[in-house]
Amino acid sequence: MTELAEITCTAEELGALAGVSARHIRRLGLPKAGRNCYLLTDAIPALIEALTGGDAGAELTMERVRLTKAQANRAELEFAKARGEVALIDDFRRAQEKVMGAIRANIMQVPARAVLQLLGEGDETTFKAKLRAELTAALVRSAQVDIDLDEDDDALSDGEPQE
Repeated sequence: MTELAEITCTAEELGALAGVSARHIRRLGLPKAGRNCYLLTDAIPALIEALTGGDAGAELTMERVRLTKAQANRAELEFAKARGEVALIDDFRRAQEKVMGAIRANIMQVPARAVLQLLGEGDETTFKAKLRAELTAALVRSAQVDIDLDEDDDALSDGEPQE
């Protein structure tokens, strides 16, 4: 091991090992053992750090990875948006408002539809069954409403769902 610690080389030899010019080796300011003489045990770690950028190089690499991931995420989102697999939050909110409006309109019509069937009904089981059937029908009608975000927001205001 002592023999390895004493190996020296010139800037030309170190440059040939690293694949750079001797002039580049001299500009890096690597630790010298003498005039144009570099101790390999000191020069190699310093050369690796200098050529990879050291801590700054690691930070730069991490930033490039982060940027690449962000660009990939953006591209995936745009692709999913083009295929219609994602929606803007505002569009989703408007669609939910229209769905809730359709449900509300249909449920609010249940009393008017059920009143004639339920008047004079004395049997509680029959009463509940008829009321449940009207509520179920209202929910089914609500589920069949076609939500069009391009139409104006007053389309469901007349109380009748658009079919």
